[in-house]
Amino acid sequence: MISKWNYLHLTSNEQQIAQQLEARYPRVPALCRLLAQRGVTSVAEAEKFFKPQLSDLHDPFLMRDMEKAVVRLNRALGSKEKIMIYGDYDVDGTTAVSLVYKFLQNFYSGLDYYIPDRYDEGYGISDKSIDYAAENGITLIIALDCGIKAVEKIAYAKSKGIDFIICDHHMPDDQLPDAVAILNPKLEGETYPYKHLSGCGVGYKFMQGFAINNGIDIAADLEPLLDLVAVSIASDIVPITGENRILAYHGLKRLNSNPSMGLRGILKVCGLNNKNITISDIVFKIGPRINASGRMQSGKEAVDLLVAKDMAGALEKSQNIDQYNENRKELDKRITEEASKILEEHVDINHRKSIVIYNKDWHKGIIGIVASRLTELYYRPAVVLTLSDGLATGSARSVQGFDIYKAVESCRDLLENFGGHTYAVGLSMKEEHIKEFTARFEEHVAKHILPEQMEPQIDIDTEIDFNEITPEFFALLKQFNPFGPGNQKPIFCTRHVTDYGTSRLVGKKNEHVKLELVDSKSKNIMNGIAFNMSQHFEHIKAGKPFDICYTIEENTHNSGSIQLFIKDIRPSE
Repeated sequence: MISKWNYLHLTSNEQQIAQQLEARYPRVPALCRLLAQRGVTSVAEAEKFFKPQLSDLHDPFLMRDMEKAVVRLNRALGSKEKIMIYGDYDVDGTTAVSLVYKFLQNFYSGLDYYIPDRYDEGYGISDKSIDYAAENGITLIIALDCGIKAVEKIAYAKSKGIDFIICDHHMPDDQLPDAVAILNPKLEGETYPYKHLSGCGVGYKFMQGFAINNGIDIAADLEPLLDLVAVSIASDIVPITGENRILAYHGLKRLNSNPSMGLRGILKVCGLNNKNITISDIVFKIGPRINASGRMQSGKEAVDLLVAKDMAGALEKSQNIDQYNENRKELDKRITEEASKILEEHVDINHRKSIVIYNKDWHKGIIGIVASRLTELYYRPAVVLTLSDGLATGSARSVQGFDIYKAVESCRDLLENFGGHTYAVGLSMKEEHIKEFTARFEEHVAKHILPEQMEPQIDIDTEIDFNEITPEFFALLKQFNPFGPGNQKPIFCTRHVTDYGTSRLVGKKNEHVKLELVDSKSKNIMNGIAFNMSQHFEHIKAGKPFDICYTIEENTHNSGSIQLFIKDIRPSE
C-alpha cells in the first residue's frame, strides 16, 4: 500500500474557473476541475488544450538571438562553408542533430554531423571535435543540447576560425560562451514566452526561423520531422505543457501515421508496429534503445539510424541498437544490485536525506540509470559516481519536486564541471573531493527537502463516482493526451466501492486481482485490474467497502470498453 494519498484541492480561483467551464461541458464537471488544475483559464483555452494547433507555436524570432543565428546560417550557405551539426550523445541530442541535419540536407550538401564519444570525449563540446572541424575545413558548428557552459572550448574554436551557434536548454552560468548566437529560453533576461523546450525543440525553433526567413514551406519540409521532437520531449522528461504540448501532440500523430525510416526500424524491433504509440511507449521502449547506443557504443550510430533513408539499413541498425539495449539492461541490473548492497551494508539510509555512492569500476554509460533506480528504491536524491579520465564522474537524479541542480550547484567549488536540469545533473570532481561533496550535498538536501518528497505518495486529482464515467467522459478524457510532466495522466479516487461478486485472482501465481466493482451511487459495474495486490483479496471478497485510486484506460483486449487501472486500495473508514 502507498503510504500517503495526497488529494489535490482547487484554489478558490480554480474553483471559479471550473464552474465557468461547466457551462461549456456540463456533463463532465470532474474534467472541468482537471482543466482548471492544469492552468486552463477559459473555454477558449480549453478548446486549444483539446486540439493543439501548430499555428499557435510562438514566433521563433521572439528568441533573443534568433535573427543572428539565421543570418549566420544564411551566410554559411551562401558562401558554401562547411557546417558541422554537433550534439549530445543522449536521445535529446541525437534527435536534435538528426532533425537539423535532415532538414538542412534538403537545401545544402556541405554538412557533417558529430556526436562526441561518451568515454573518450565526455559530455559537451570537446577539443577533439574542434580539431576535427579545423582539419576538415569546417567554419560553422551548430551545437545542439549542449554548449551553454563551453566558454573555453568555444574560445578555442574561435582561435581556429570556427564560429558556433548554440541551441541549448540547460541552465547557463553567469559567463556565456562567445558564440555568434545563443538560442536558449533559460538565458537570464530572455523574453521568449516558453522556457521548457527540449534541446531538439530549440533546434526545431531554429529551423522554423530559418524556414520563415527563406520562404520555405514548413508544412512540407519541417513538420515531417516532428516525430523526432516528440521522441526528445518524452525522453528528456521536459514538461508537456504549452509549446511542448503542441509539438508532442503533432509529433505523436506523425509517429503513428508516417514516421521517418529510422524510427520505423525502432518501432519494429520494439514490437510497436500497428499500435497506437503514446508518450509512455517513447519513455519505456523507444527512448532507451536510442540512448543505449551512446551508453554502450557510440551515439553517432543513433544518428546514423535516425537519418537512414532505406528500410533495410534502418532495420539492421535498429537491431544493433536493440542488442545494445539488452546488454545495457543486464549491466544496469547488476550495478543497481551492487549499489543497493553497499547502501544496505555500509550506509544508515534511514538517517540520511540523500545518496552519494562511488565505485571506480562501474560502467560510465549506466550510472545515470542506476541513479534513477536508487531514487525509486529509496526516495532520496541520488548521485552515482565512477572513475573516468582520472576524475570521479557521475550523474545525479532527483525525487519529485526537489531541485537537484541547486543541490549540486551549492557544491560547485568542489566540482570540475557540472550541468543539467531540475531533476537530472551530470558532474565531475577530483576523487579527493568526494567525501566533502557527500557531506555538503547531504547538508543542502537535508535543509531543503520536504518530508513528503521522501515517501511514496499518490497525487489524486479528483474524487468521482462511477456514474460519472460515461462514454462522453472517457472521450473527452482521451483528449487530455499527450500525458507527461506538467500534464500527468489523471488519477481518480472513488470511495466505498464493493465487489460485485465476480472479482477473482489472476496471474501465474494469483498475484493480481481482476475486479468487478460497484459503488454506492449507481448500478454501474466497473471492470478493473489491480496488479500485485492479492493481499487485498480477502477484504474484497468479504464484501467490505474499500476506497480505490486509479487511472481510466481503454481495455485493449475488448476494444471500446473501459478498465480501471488500480494504483492503490485501502479499506474504507
